[in-house]
Amino acid sequence: MISIVIPALNEEKCLPKLMECIKAQTCRDYEIIVADADSIDKTMGIAKAYNCKIAKGGMPAVGRNNGARMAKGNLILFLDADVQFSNDFLKDAIDEFNRKKLGVAGFRLLPLGNNIVDKLFFYVFNLWTRSTQFFYPNAAGAGILCKKSIHQSVNGFDESIKLSEDMDYAKRCGKKGKFRILKSPRLYVAMRRFEKEGRLKTGLKLFLSALYRIFFGEIKNDVFRYNLRYRK
Repeated sequence: MISIVIPALNEEKCLPKLMECIKAQTCRDYEIIVADADSIDKTMGIAKAYNCKIAKGGMPAVGRNNGARMAKGNLILFLDADVQFSNDFLKDAIDEFNRKKLGVAGFRLLPLGNNIVDKLFFYVFNLWTRSTQFFYPNAAGAGILCKKSIHQSVNGFDESIKLSEDMDYAKRCGKKGKFRILKSPRLYVAMRRFEKEGRLKTGLKLFLSALYRIFFGEIKNDVFRYNLRYRK
C-alpha cells in the first residue's frame, strides 16, 4: 500500500481536482491522509466525502509529519493540495521507484497552464534537480515519494526550518537510501503563488534561498519572509 499525505489549509478549490486525479488512478492500493491546518472553508468536508483520513495540520512540515504517523503503507507519497496528474501516475511512480531500488524520490514538475515564464522556470528547476540528484538530492514538497522506514529513520521533516524543509528532507533521506528524480510520472503544479506574489519576486526568492542553503545551511529564520500558510 502507498499512503498519500496531503497538508491542506483552505483548499476547497484545489482539493477536489486532486481527489479526482487520485480516484482515477489505475493503481488502487492506496490510502489518503489529509492534514488539515484548521481550514475555515469546505476543505474538511471535501476530504471526508472522499473517505480521507484526517490528521492535525499546521505548517507544511507539521502536517506531513502528522500525516505520516497515521500512514499504514510502506511507501509515503507527500503531495501538495494544488497538484494534478495523469491516471497512471501512481503506477508509473511505484514501478520506477521499485525498479531503481530507491529509498526516496522527487518528481519532474510542470506548470498548470501555458505561461512561457512558468515553463521556463520549471525547465530550470528540473534541470537543477536532475543535475544534482547523484550527489546533492533536491526535491520539492509538491511531490516526494519515500519509504516509510527511511522517513522514520530521519525523524521526518524538520519542523524548525522556515523555508525549503522539503529540500532538507530529501537531502537527509538521500543519506539513508538511494535518491533519484523519477522520469516517467509527471506532476503538474498550480502557479497560484507565483501569480499572487509575482513571478519575478517568487522566483528570485526561491533562487536566493537555494544559495543561502549552500553557503549558510538550513533556513531557520524569516529572512525570506515566504508565506507557507498560503490562503487562496
